Amino acid sequence: MARKKQENLKHIETQAYTEAEAAKYIGMSRSYLRQARMSGSLHSRATPPKHLKVGKKTVRYLKDDLDEWLVSWQ
Repeated sequence: MARKKQENLKHIETQAYTEAEAAKYIGMSRSYLRQARMSGSLHSRATPPKHLKVGKKTVRYLKDDLDEWLVSWQ
């Protein structure tokens, strides 16, 4: 049972990307992601991908949210 739980946690862990991993995955820069988070959805800017804030400084992006964001650009 404990092994199954570890496998599930590992799967979830691989779905949450750091800022650098998310930038590479979507083909944008880390700077773009930072600026998009700060400026949000202004009339002159695109809507940023959804992100999670963990604590005060840690930001994570879920793969499903990034995929959804990429599809919205097509």
